[in-house]
Amino acid sequence: MIPFNKPHLGGKELWNIAQAHARGQMAGDGSFTKRCQAWLEGRTGSQKALLTHSCTAALEMAAILADLRPGEEVIMPSYTFVSTANAFALRGAVPVFVDIRPDTLNLDERKIEAAITPRTRVIAPVHYAGVGCDMDAIMAIAERHGLLVIEDAAQGIMASYRGRPLGAIGHLGAFSFHETKNIISGEGGALLINDPALAERAEIIREKGTNRSQFFRGQVDKYTWVDIGSSYLPGEIIAAFLHAQMEEADAITARRLALWQRYHAAFEPLELAGRVRRPVIPDGCDHNAHMYYLLLRDLDDRTAFIQAMKAEDIHCVFHYVPLHSAPQGQRIGRAADDLALTTDLADRLVRLPLWLGLEEHQERVIEASLRTLKTKNQYVRIVQC
Repeated sequence: MIPFNKPHLGGKELWNIAQAHARGQMAGDGSFTKRCQAWLEGRTGSQKALLTHSCTAALEMAAILADLRPGEEVIMPSYTFVSTANAFALRGAVPVFVDIRPDTLNLDERKIEAAITPRTRVIAPVHYAGVGCDMDAIMAIAERHGLLVIEDAAQGIMASYRGRPLGAIGHLGAFSFHETKNIISGEGGALLINDPALAERAEIIREKGTNRSQFFRGQVDKYTWVDIGSSYLPGEIIAAFLHAQMEEADAITARRLALWQRYHAAFEPLELAGRVRRPVIPDGCDHNAHMYYLLLRDLDDRTAFIQAMKAEDIHCVFHYVPLHSAPQGQRIGRAADDLALTTDLADRLVRLPLWLGLEEHQERVIEASLRTLKTKNQYVRIVQC
């Protein structure tokens, strides 16, 4: 079986873990945590980076920093992971779901202003597949309406929009280092604080609402409970593993881009024939090859494709069930319109395996995909989005 995902070991991860143990600090904020945070600040230009135990934790911290009150609204795409909405729902806020763009499947910036009400406080764009949203337009809308922008850049490490790293453009940004991401630590994440006014409070929230970090810097003579917060730190073993991956980040990205491009070239004839639609990378976006997907004709076509590939011992998957159609989304959220594109594209999207080490198996995946897609109605033209 060729799996959909396979975690990559770069080489120094286990050595780093042994070093963390030898130094006698297994809890958070040890030397490897500090190195990871410095790497993130250096690579993104963010004012401050704080390592967390997940991207979910980073988003929850961002929601606290936004000072959201019950009933206030957060604009986001419906086509995203539940953590994007959960982080704000936990503060009592209302997710307002806006449709996605037909090319990138990102939040459609042209539909944001129509969804803004007097209760709107935050825009939460999601950089789907490591392809940047139109952040210039989103930041301009936020400035006009006095809104906070929290980037869900879970899939966006090592990607950029018009030369600016994803996650470091909005007021706050969240990364994921889950094992399905490009740079991994099993579980893990980070919060980028790009607005200096939020940096001190972010430290406090991450340290269970205490001013512990100020104490260790000698700024206070004892630390105490000063705000709400939780235990958002990762253990030092997680950071040790992650730092080894960060050291290989450029090489990892280059290999993933080569795999992505091989897929892209292989499926070009089928796109020209109208059988599939390939990913679109707009000008100004440098993506990170987080995933490779195809848009098929409809739900039945996708289901048949996944089953046929499974019969070939190749694991392909669909992605999100749109949040506006989920039970909890219907209970606590609000759809800004009918979200027709979100519903349509979510039914048609299929993701192909993409992981370091796939190089020796990729031709088999491509051949099986082409064979499956050509079996029936090769030249039936689908709706082009």
